Amino acid sequence: MIFNSRNIEYKSIYGAVKAGDEITFRLLLPNKELGVAITSARLLICNDNDSLIVNKYDLTPTNEYKDECQFWEVKYLAKEPGLYWYCFEYQASSITWQVYKGNYSTGYINIPENKWQLTVYDDAQTIPDDWKGGIMYQIFPDRFYNSGSKKLMLFDRKMRPWGEMPAFEEDLEFEVWNNDYQGGDLKGIEEKLPYVKELGVDIIYLNPIFEAHSNHRYNTADYTKIDSFLGTENDFIELCMAAHKMGIKIILDGVFSHTGDDSIYFNKKNRYDSVGAYNSADSEYYPWYKFERWPDKFISWWGIEDLPEVNEMEESYIEFICGEDGILAKWLRLGADGWRLDVADELPDEFIKLIRARIKQVKPDALLIGEVWEDASNKTAYGIRRQYLLGDELDSVTNYPFKNAIIDFIVNDDAEFFMDKILTITENYPKEIVDTLMNPLGTHDTVRILTRLSGEDCEGAAKNREWQSTLTLSETAREHAKKRLKIAAAIQYTLPGFPSIYYGDEIGMEGGKDPFNRKAFPWGDLDMDLLGFFENLGKIRQNNRLIFKDAPFVPISGADGCIAYAREKDGNSRHSIILIANRSLDTINYCLPEYVQKPTKLLGDAKIIDNLVLLPPESFVILENIWIYKKQHREDRY
Repeated sequence: MIFNSRNIEYKSIYGAVKAGDEITFRLLLPNKELGVAITSARLLICNDNDSLIVNKYDLTPTNEYKDECQFWEVKYLAKEPGLYWYCFEYQASSITWQVYKGNYSTGYINIPENKWQLTVYDDAQTIPDDWKGGIMYQIFPDRFYNSGSKKLMLFDRKMRPWGEMPAFEEDLEFEVWNNDYQGGDLKGIEEKLPYVKELGVDIIYLNPIFEAHSNHRYNTADYTKIDSFLGTENDFIELCMAAHKMGIKIILDGVFSHTGDDSIYFNKKNRYDSVGAYNSADSEYYPWYKFERWPDKFISWWGIEDLPEVNEMEESYIEFICGEDGILAKWLRLGADGWRLDVADELPDEFIKLIRARIKQVKPDALLIGEVWEDASNKTAYGIRRQYLLGDELDSVTNYPFKNAIIDFIVNDDAEFFMDKILTITENYPKEIVDTLMNPLGTHDTVRILTRLSGEDCEGAAKNREWQSTLTLSETAREHAKKRLKIAAAIQYTLPGFPSIYYGDEIGMEGGKDPFNRKAFPWGDLDMDLLGFFENLGKIRQNNRLIFKDAPFVPISGADGCIAYAREKDGNSRHSIILIANRSLDTINYCLPEYVQKPTKLLGDAKIIDNLVLLPPESFVILENIWIYKKQHREDRY
């Protein structure tokens, strides 16, 4: 092996580095005894902002040898935050050879150009420890629990009985979607806090709660008010106080890339007494929007006309959202502990920086999460490379890459793909962010995880809303999907970051895409087997929080439908947690590495005989152990 960026024998600091860090890069090259005369070797590195300028640094031979090859090395000082790309070249027998990134981050010659990524971030970024090692619970407010409080009915809202199928066709009377409600509210959430706490949850993420005229409330009408169906501002304050007494933080959903057209600010439907941007070009809100021809032609989010886009860098909008007494500050002061930014890709980097600056000024330990579906370290949106993770923007992201890796492993039995995807994220992201990743298996935007793990993805023209409205798993399919969900959740709960439970996944709610993934919580029909399982996972995290808080991810193996990894702390011998999952249809006799001694089973169906773990088909085990390290076993610690 010439080079591997995931092995500290070749790159002295694993993953992203802080500005000011010095990294030692090493190549393992043939020496003269093998009949190859290496005359020079170089590191080639460029800043993503100017990829045409390539800086070259000479490697020098060392006195260290391995497998009849010699190490060459160079020390590189990472001076400024940014995204960098690097590769190597060396000269032998008057021929120059390029070393590029191949499979699993290993260096190869004679392959197409593919450079390694180096993320350099601001060393000032720190995230409070009390966010790390926790468990998140996501609540879609209208469908969680109805406290019975009286709702003031509006003319265009329809109240449905709790548990009824969500409306899935356009409402012909009002020509809008999502105007059916089932009455979940903030008082209902407060009443159910003990249930949530039993899961080990210490973070609740609420989908939008501000006044809006849809059940999902992503079409904000008034950022300053709680939607009347959910309650009052005082209800919000009391919810936060009750949650805090139970050690639970509250994160709000910030929808700042667009508003609703039926809002105080745009007022297309003349619901409000305000003069909205649609009503007059002299409106104070007119500069907020992107009119191409006032009033009827304007840019809207993804072409959806009832979601007009805002100009985030308009001075009055910045002041409204990010000002000293703006929306961010108001709700933090009333009790919120952080924000999740909806569609972060739609928000300019400078706007996110202003959001971060304000929330950290108001509440220094607040958390800022961005909705990003891909690798957030190198994401390009609208032709611009984003700067989410360089230290002055996000603390965390919605970690869909982990979700996709888990589902792919469970559904497609690809252990190698899983391990590579997990290591790609841990390698590209700053460690502080890795430790606070929001790791969902399902959200309000995806097929319910139990349905998805049954093998159903609800894709294709034939699987339309009408078809999805009749989708129910058979008893056999449900039991199989539950078995798979337990494996997926065991993985989710042991990876870096914090697991995020989408309300109802813990009791096996089924459903396809929106709106079938947003059904009312069936409080009278809980799957107690699954619920007990998730409660046990929560106890494992609570009892081992020091490990799950920030312990490195240590891959053990990933092949033949079986993955194994550990979360281990530094030291010569240390308390560790090990996960082994067998996705194959065969029983696996897994031989633990020799440095794992007398593990204790915490959860799972496996049998342990000395250092042999017997894993039935489609099963997992979580082990607790004291690791006795040997030097060679500590080179790959992520």
